[in-house]
Amino acid sequence: QCTYLQIEQVEHTHAVVLSRPAWLWGAEMGANDRGVCVGNEGVWSREPLGEGEALLGMDLVRLGLERGGSAREALEVITALLERYGQGGSCKEEPVPFVYHNTFLLADRAEAWVLETAGRYWAAQRIREGSRNISNQLSIGSDITAEHPGLRERARSQGWWSGDGEFSFARVFSLEEQPPRMEAAKARLRAGKELLRQHAGDITAQTLMSILRDKASGICVDAEGFRTAGSMVSVLPRDPALPCVHFFTATPDPSRSVFKPFVFVAGVKPAPQVRSPTFPQDPAKQIPRFQSSVDRRHELYRRHQAALELMERDPERGQQLLETLQELEKQGLEGMRELLEGTITPRPEELADLFFDCVEAEMKFY
Repeated sequence: QCTYLQIEQVEHTHAVVLSRPAWLWGAEMGANDRGVCVGNEGVWSREPLGEGEALLGMDLVRLGLERGGSAREALEVITALLERYGQGGSCKEEPVPFVYHNTFLLADRAEAWVLETAGRYWAAQRIREGSRNISNQLSIGSDITAEHPGLRERARSQGWWSGDGEFSFARVFSLEEQPPRMEAAKARLRAGKELLRQHAGDITAQTLMSILRDKASGICVDAEGFRTAGSMVSVLPRDPALPCVHFFTATPDPSRSVFKPFVFVAGVKPAPQVRSPTFPQDPAKQIPRFQSSVDRRHELYRRHQAALELMERDPERGQQLLETLQELEKQGLEGMRELLEGTITPRPEELADLFFDCVEAEMKFY
C-alpha cells in the first residue's frame, strides 16, 4: 500500500532509512542498506498533471530504495513503475490539491544519476565526475544516458520538437511560461552550482552541510509559512569494507539543526523520538481526504521548535544553545572521520545505538 495506490509486492526488499512528510507512505529522501541514496524534487512540464491518484514521486523514492540494490537498479525500478502506474495525486496535506512531476538524484558507492520526468516520460543522465545539483527545474539537456523509448516520438507528435538537430530534454519538455515557484528556483539552481564549484575537488560532508544551510541563495528556506523541512547528507565510501554514513537533521531549518549520523548495522535501535504519531482516523486516509488536520510533530520536532522560540526571544541564550548543538554535530563528524580512516573500530552495538544516542543527547540539551 503506497500513499494512494496498491501495487504488487516483490519477494525481497532492502532495509531503508527515510526522511518523509509524516502523512504519506513515501519519502523525500533516504538510503538503503546497500549504500543507495535517492532524493526528489517537484517540477512542472508540458506534460499535463494527472488529476487522478497515482504514485507520488515520494512513493517512487521509497520504492527505488526498497527494491534497488544499486543506483542504476533503483533508477530502473522507478522508471518501470512510472511507465506502468503513472504519477499523480496531491503532494500536500491540504484539501486543495497540489500536484507536480518529479526529478530525482540517485547515488551509490560507484555511480550517480539524475532522473527527470514529465508524466510517464523520462530522461536520465549518468554523472561521471564532479558535482551535480537539482532544484525544481528540468536540467538534463542533450547529454542523455537513458530515456523512455517513446520520448522523442512524443515530443515530435506534440509539435515540441521538429525531429531535426539536437534533442534537449529540458528545452523540449519545459513550460514556456514557468510557474512562479520554478522561476524562483532558477536562481537557487545557479547558486547551488556555484557553491559546489567553489569547493571543487574538496567537497566534504561539512561542505554539503554548509551549502544546505545557505540562506542567501534560497537553498535553506526559512520564510513566512515555508521552511526547509529536513536535510540529509550521505558519505558513501568507494571501499565496500567501510560503512556508509547518513546524516539526518530530522528537524526543520538546517541552519538551526543538528546533523546526526546513522549507520546500517544489525539490530539498529529505533528512535521513537523522531517518529511521528499515527492516528486511527487519519484524515489523509479517509475519503474525501484532508478534511481535518492533526498534529503530526514528533517529540524531537516539538522540543526543537520550543528551542527556536527561545533563540528568537533571548538571542544570547539562543546563541549558547546553538554552539552546544554545533559541538554535538562536530563530535558526530569527528567520529565518522575516525571510523572511515580506521583509527577507531566501534563495537557493532555502539553503531546500532548511534543515531538513537545522538537524538537523545539533542533532546537533553533542549
